[in-house]
Formats: sequence, C-alpha cells, structure tokens
Amino acid sequence: MRPPATPRERSAPEPAPGQEPRDASNRDAPEAAEEPRTSQERPRASQESDTTTSDEASARPGRGSTARAHRPSTPEPSGSAAELPVTDLSDLAPAAWPTRMAAAWPAVPLLVALALWGYAMRHTDVSALDDYGLVSALHPTFWAGLAVLTAGFWLTVRDPRRRNGWSLAYVLGLLVMERATQAVLYPTPLYAWAWKHDAVIDHLLTSGGLQTADQLGDMAVYDQWPGFFAAQAALVRLLGVDNAAMYMAWWPLVSSVLLLLPLLLIYRTFTEDRRLTWTAVWLFCVANWVGQDYFSPQSVAFLLHLGVIAVVLRRYGRSGGRGGRQGQAVWTVLLSVLVTAIVVSHQLTPGMLVVTLVALVFTRRYRHWVPAVTTVVIFLAWCLTAALPFLSAAMPDMIRSIGDVGANVETGYGATPTGAGAVATSWAARLLSGSVLLLALVGVLRQRVLRHRALPLLLVAAAPLPMFVASSYGSEMIFRVLMFTLPGAAFFAAAALLPKVRTLAADAAARETGGRSPATMARRRRLPLPSLPPLRYGAWVPPLVLLAGTLAFVPSYSGKDRINYFPPREVALVQRLFDQAPDDSLVVAANRNYPLAYEQYWRVDHYWFLDDDRRHVDEIVRDPAAVLARDMAAAETPARAYFLLTQGQTANSEMNGQLDKAQLARVRESVAASPRFELIAENSAGVLYVLKPAS
Repeated sequence: MRPPATPRERSAPEPAPGQEPRDASNRDAPEAAEEPRTSQERPRASQESDTTTSDEASARPGRGSTARAHRPSTPEPSGSAAELPVTDLSDLAPAAWPTRMAAAWPAVPLLVALALWGYAMRHTDVSALDDYGLVSALHPTFWAGLAVLTAGFWLTVRDPRRRNGWSLAYVLGLLVMERATQAVLYPTPLYAWAWKHDAVIDHLLTSGGLQTADQLGDMAVYDQWPGFFAAQAALVRLLGVDNAAMYMAWWPLVSSVLLLLPLLLIYRTFTEDRRLTWTAVWLFCVANWVGQDYFSPQSVAFLLHLGVIAVVLRRYGRSGGRGGRQGQAVWTVLLSVLVTAIVVSHQLTPGMLVVTLVALVFTRRYRHWVPAVTTVVIFLAWCLTAALPFLSAAMPDMIRSIGDVGANVETGYGATPTGAGAVATSWAARLLSGSVLLLALVGVLRQRVLRHRALPLLLVAAAPLPMFVASSYGSEMIFRVLMFTLPGAAFFAAAALLPKVRTLAADAAARETGGRSPATMARRRRLPLPSLPPLRYGAWVPPLVLLAGTLAFVPSYSGKDRINYFPPREVALVQRLFDQAPDDSLVVAANRNYPLAYEQYWRVDHYWFLDDDRRHVDEIVRDPAAVLARDMAAAETPARAYFLLTQGQTANSEMNGQLDKAQLARVRESVAASPRFELIAENSAGVLYVLKPAS
C-alpha cells in the first residue's frame, strides 16, 4: 500500500516533460533587471531559493530524484515529522555551494597576494643593497603580489554586494605588504632618527626625570616636548624589555593601522559610499611615502591630529554635537585631552592643527570657536612655560624665515639626491605625490556635489599650505605639508577615479523618493545609451592608475634603504665604541647616519664634520689625518677621542651629494696611515680608531 502523500507533494504540480519547474523568484524578473538590488534587498523568495532543503531537492526532477524513484519506500516512524532520510550527497541542495563560493571569492586574490608576498620574503636578500634600495633587492613575486592585491581590491570595492569587511581586509593586506616588509627582511631597525629616539627614552629611564639645556645642550629639546618619550619609557617598563629597539621595527605597521580609524570617521562624515571611502583610504596608504610613520613623536602626533579633526567634523558641525550642553562638554573634554597630548609631544603638529581648525571656523557649517580656541590656549600655555627655553633661542631664526618661501622649500647642501638610484627614487616620490594632487583637482572639478558637501574636507587639505611661508623646519616643511594635506587630497583623488559618488544628503533624498535618487530617475527618462566597449568609457584607466600608484609607493618609501638600513655588524661596531668610551669622550664621524649615534648622549659628545662649514670640510678632504687630529685634540684625559666611519655614513654622504666614495676612501686611508691614530675595531661595515694621547 502506497504511503499517503505529504502536503508538499499534493500542492506541487508535476512539471511537463522538458519544462523547468517554475520558481517564485522569477516573477519579478523584469523589475529586477530594471533596478539591481543588493543581497539585503532581494525578494524573500529568491533568498529562500538559495537555502533549499533536502525534501525540496528531492521534489525537483533530476538524476537524484530519478535514482530515488527506483528505491523502495521506507515507512516513516510514528510521531515524527514528514522527512525524507538523507542517504547520499544527492540529497544536498545543489545551489548552496555556488552561492557560498561567490560570496567568498574576494578571499582568493587576497590569499594569493599574501602567499606571493610570503614567498618573496623568503627569497629576498638584503645583504648588499645598491642605490635603488629595496626596489632592486625584492623578489619579483613581491611585485606580482601587489598587482594581484590591487586588482582584487578594485573588483571587491566596486561590487555592491560586498561588505566593508572585505575592503578592510584588503587595506590591511596592503599595509602588511607595505609596512611589514622591512620589519621582516631587516634584522635591525631602520632610520638613524629611530635609534636617536630610543636613546632619548633610555635617558629618561636612566636619569628618572627631565633635564635642562645646561645639562644636555641641544638634546634638551626632547625634554621640553617629552610626551612621546615618557609614554614609551612607561611602555618599555610595562613590557619588561631592555629598550624600545625590541619593537620599534614594527612601529610603521602599528601606526599605519591606527590611522585607519580617524580616516574612516572623517570620510564617513561626508559620504556613505563604500567605494569612495575605501578607495580614499587605499590612496592615502599608497601616497603616504614621506616616512613619518617610523618610531617618532610625529607618528603619534599625526594620529592624534586626525583624531581631533574627526571629532570636530562629526561633533561640532551643524548636524553634530547632539545631546545639549552636557554632551558638548564631554566632547570638549576629550578634545582637550587629545590636543594636550599633541602639544606636549611635537613642535610642528600643533601649528598645523591650529591653521586647520581656524580654516574650518570660516565655513558656514563649522562656526564653532571652541575647538580652535581650546587648541590655541593649550598651545600657547605650553610654549610660554615648558618650551620657552628652546623657543627663546630659536625665535630669531624663526622670525627671519617667515615669508622666505624659496628658502623654506629648498633642500640645501647635503640633502640633494645624487646618483641614478637616488634620483630615480626621488622622482618616483614626486610623481606619486603630484599624481595624487592632480587627481584631487580632477575630483574637485568633476564631482560637483563634493565641492559643496565636502567643502570642509577640502579646507582641511588646503589649510597646511600657508606653513610654507612660516618656516623651513630644517628643510622638511615641504614633506610635512604634503603629509598633512594628504587625508583630504586622497578623498578627492578617489572621487576622480569613480564614475559617481554618493553623499549623505543624496542618500537621504533617495530614501525620501522611495529608494530612487533624482539622478537615477532622470537617467531612466532618457533614451538608453548604446552598448559600447568598456574601453571607450575609460573603464581600465582608474584601476591602472591605482595599480601604478601602489607600485610607485615601493621606490618612494624604500628606495633609500641603503641609507636607512644598518646591518648587525655595523650595530656591533658602534656598540663596542660606547662599551669602552669613558665619560666626556668625543666621537668624530662624517655624519650622524649610523646606529646608536646618540647613545649615552648625556655623557659622550659628538662631532659630525660634514655638518660643519663647507670650507672646513674641504680642509679635511685635503689633509684628513692632520685636520681631524687637530679637531679631536680637545678631549682631555681620561676622556678619549674616537674616529668612526661606517657604511651608513658612506651611503648617506654619497646619495645626498656630500662627499663621494673616493673622497671618503681617502679620509679613511689617511687616518689608517697616520701614527696619531690607533685601530680599535674593524669589520665589513666600518672602522673605529682612537686618537693617541699627545707626547
């Protein structure tokens, strides 16, 4: 006796031979073709069709149902629901696997790119860098990985079905490939300035407090802006490590990841368009080649600077700051804490913040003086108290530099790239920055809606430009202005690469019109455009521009690693010097580009003769041993005078147009042949001599 038919079997008519079963999800096919919907907006029937149960699969004609037709029916257990037993894989829903694979396909380019990066890390040799730095040393799979990562990001961010998590994953992958490569490849931290900051932290841990200029000389400036160093000293104690050199190689990656939060808050203030937001973040990461993300006060100060801008844009505008006076007071307290941390940590960032906040005040949307006045008051209070000794000495030079734009932007002696590699990497950086700024201009002109809706962000990008008139900041003002301009410039540059952008106001208008924006309705009233090849609309131009910028970041950021990298043997040579140098000793070197250059600066003096007057440098080149012995004779017993020449000094001198390799070799040979000097240590990274006491 045949078992009774289930309700599903009675209600579902059998399809005719050769006819596909009708699906409820196809009823709205014309409407779906007219206006695509995201996965969240799909009809319920189509969502249910993606998760077909086993009994629905058995009701469909096919190989599985035919095979089950010849099997003897099994009576159902009494008291149980009407279910067909799962016997083999033919009972599974065939549509589930393609749906899951389609949802997870962005993981494939990301994993492939990271795998190529990992392979490149294992097959890259940095033992002998040339004038192109890391560019020529990297394994070719690194460049292939960057190309795959960029292509995957572009396809993912343009797909409306993808969520923000995939875009974030690609940006994090980009930061790993950009900022973690050096930490993985180099066994020692980069940048002589990072080693200098480690020495300042060591001084705070050793002395237990701040000291004046009478005790430290020029290095007392760090004790007058101690915020970053005091925090790092506490972190060293908290982690239980010997010094900050144990983790400062990974600081560029950490500081770059932390920048993502304020960037996203700033960009999402003006748009909810996921494409625009994440493309702007990507452009910011690849265009931020200036190198201020290393272990330094400015890396933290820049992060806090963007945090202040995010708070002001989101909470002090016309539509922000809800919650009455009490809520506004809370945000003012948070703002004061952030500004104080900036003011006590860095000299330049407070000035950049002041000009940015003042620029925002002059817009109709942000006529709120509290952020600007708070920043100015805290800044002046610090300058007139703790920082007054340094500012009193530096004020005459600062006043003379005001208005001298030509001198403020020139590099000067010892900072001009020399050689094919140095010139090529310098031009790569210039072209990268120039391209982003040009794209930003195109975005402003092309995306008319942003000129009004995102005007405050345009002012944020333009506000640092007057700082060219104020000071040269040690010939670095042009680089610092570029860094502070970049967050706003990247936003408008991303708008230039996208066909259409969405603002918060446009989204609100679209919701009021039933989900259709006025622009979409206007397009539907027009005659449809003919189907043309994608290249006619320049569909390939934006991804190619994005790929070119991503690849150009590597020479711009790592092209001078011959200068910035100090191998372990060079570190060991310098460490041997400080292990035996008595108090008040003198260290003479060509320049300060070597590890531990400021080690124990509170008890050992330094003299870098390439920083001296050009005429004196020429005297040293003509008769190195005699002139150097005369300069080093000031050290009195028991103090000693040391001459140190390392490969880091040589690379910096050659690539920055000071002394070439032949001139430095002549200095080394003259010292080696002089009876006034005694060899202390020597290896492939440099030499160390001591001046013999006069008879």
